[in-house]
Amino acid sequence: MDFGCLDKDSGEVECYFEIHCDTGTTCAITIQMCNPEAAGCVEKCATFFSYLLIIVTFPFSLFECFKVVQEFERAVIFRLGRLRKGGVRGPGLFFVLPCIDTYRKVDLRTVSFDVPPQEVLTRDSVTVAVDAVVYYRIKEPLNAVIRVADYSASTRLLAATTLRNVLGMRDLAQLLSDREAISHMMQTNLDVATDPWGVEVERVEIKDVRLPVQLQRAMAAEAEADREARAKIIAAEGEIKASKALREASLVMIDNPTALQLRYLQSLNTISAEKNSTIIFPFPMDFLKTFMSGAGPGPSRPAPALPI
Repeated sequence: MDFGCLDKDSGEVECYFEIHCDTGTTCAITIQMCNPEAAGCVEKCATFFSYLLIIVTFPFSLFECFKVVQEFERAVIFRLGRLRKGGVRGPGLFFVLPCIDTYRKVDLRTVSFDVPPQEVLTRDSVTVAVDAVVYYRIKEPLNAVIRVADYSASTRLLAATTLRNVLGMRDLAQLLSDREAISHMMQTNLDVATDPWGVEVERVEIKDVRLPVQLQRAMAAEAEADREARAKIIAAEGEIKASKALREASLVMIDNPTALQLRYLQSLNTISAEKNSTIIFPFPMDFLKTFMSGAGPGPSRPAPALPI
């Protein structure tokens, strides 16, 4: 059994492995290793013995050499701590060398997390507690692995800090009314900050704004006083309109006395609908003027009250 390494003019290293049998036959295996400039002598030998281990333990070594990543995943492979050429692998099947290759899987699906409630002091010096929800995904798996130690934890901490910074520049009224604009501004700031990490922030939503109890009571009292003031104004405007209508009605009744009698009858009809047993209704003397003039002069009599 012989083995050794040969350097080619192209810069590649060719490792050979020969086995001589008693029958006189020879089995030769040749392995070519690329990128020898990035690898030292120890690394070359480690790579060679890794291939040798695969051959000796064949076919059991296939279970450790071939890995699978799902459609929504990507794999970043390192060989002896160095990133392998070709970028990320997947989806599907890829090959790794035992003992010297390591890999990390990155999930490309959208991930959501809750930003813990943050005590924020607004621009008008009001303390509120605000929480939000953030949706993000990995768009560059390579940057997410080699440029940041933990992209998930870093994004969560940055989201909490950005939430406090954005809300600190707003008044309480703007915070309660312009949630959509605040969410868009926070998403833009987060997306710019996480872009070097290969993270894309897709959406930010403010969930709840909790005010202090004393402030809630003060706002409720203010709103109640405002509603009462508007109610009084509306009632006063109604009185003005009613007085104008009564004035116009009185002018009509002066021109036509019969209209007053019709109004009396209408009032009587309204009162009788309430199931009253006795109704005292004033009866005008003008209605009996014709009969009184025919009876002649006599002592004045008050207007009778007719029971109905």
